Amino acid sequence: MIGGTRSVPVLITGCSSGIGRAAALSLHAAGLAVYATARQVDVLGLVRLTQLVLPGMRHRGRGRILNVSSMGGRITLPGGAFYHASKYAVEALSNALRMEVAQFGIDVVLIEPGPVKTPWNDVAAASLSAAAPTDPGRAADADPAGPAAAADPYATYKAAVGASFGRTQAGLVGRLGSTPEDIAKVITQAITARRPRSRYLINPVAKSLVAMNQVLPARAYDSVLRRQYGLPR
Repeated sequence: MIGGTRSVPVLITGCSSGIGRAAALSLHAAGLAVYATARQVDVLGLVRLTQLVLPGMRHRGRGRILNVSSMGGRITLPGGAFYHASKYAVEALSNALRMEVAQFGIDVVLIEPGPVKTPWNDVAAASLSAAAPTDPGRAADADPAGPAAAADPYATYKAAVGASFGRTQAGLVGRLGSTPEDIAKVITQAITARRPRSRYLINPVAKSLVAMNQVLPARAYDSVLRRQYGLPR
């Protein structure tokens, strides 16, 4: 998404899961121009859009780049390896870019939502059940745990992670989730602030999980998640 205030051009990347539309409406309501949106929200899209806008921002001596990451760029949850890998990449790129372009008056800001009330959990659960078995050619009697384990040795793990998505939506975490409009308000705040923060970690769930990850040793953190998700040992 490319827009801006009257004096500062702004690039916003990573607005998926309904956040992009809410952000555009929030910016429009605040009197800011939104010139274009793009559907390419992965890491490569972020890099390419940044490459396109940086020359103009450097020429003007000011600009602001907002990359929508996630609490998933600072913690890792079961079943989300590639999602977390992409968000960690967004975090690393943003942290490096912030130091590179500060000399040109350009701010780089990370937006880090926690759980957002969108169909994301349903999509994630469906992707787990649709994942192909690791060893599709393995003989059914080759695993003492039975045919299901032989066909997919991760079946029990995936079932536990999928079940946890439903519990999350129905429980306290689901009730504490942000709406896309909540995220859009923070994006608007980061754009209009005179000196924006380097990162905006959004909602109590995100803040508590990130804090837990920072405080607990890795084995203790893993143990908490295994119990919460009911993962096989």
